[in-house]
Amino acid sequence: MGYVYLAVAIAFEVVATSLLRATEGFTRLWPTVACLAGYAAAFAMLALVVRHVPVGVAYAVWSGLGTAAIVAIGVLFLNESISVTKVVGVLLVIAGVVTLNIGGAH
Repeated sequence: MGYVYLAVAIAFEVVATSLLRATEGFTRLWPTVACLAGYAAAFAMLALVVRHVPVGVAYAVWSGLGTAAIVAIGVLFLNESISVTKVVGVLLVIAGVVTLNIGGAH
């Protein structure tokens, strides 16, 4: 059940981060409210996750997969550039998360 909560936490965090540009420096009310609510929900879910998953593993998966998702969203929907360096960086993050799960999840 911990990994289901983790997937939800990641989803909330990715949505909140995707809204950051729309807040225009937290000067637009509703995007700011949605962004902050998304982060609050993400951390609340993460608090539930660490009841079932070691905190180091949970945080590594949360931040690693969240980072990979944000890079993909930036390229696909926010007109951000893609480069070999970005792709390699994301692959290294994912490899680190996988390695941590293989070596430290149990």
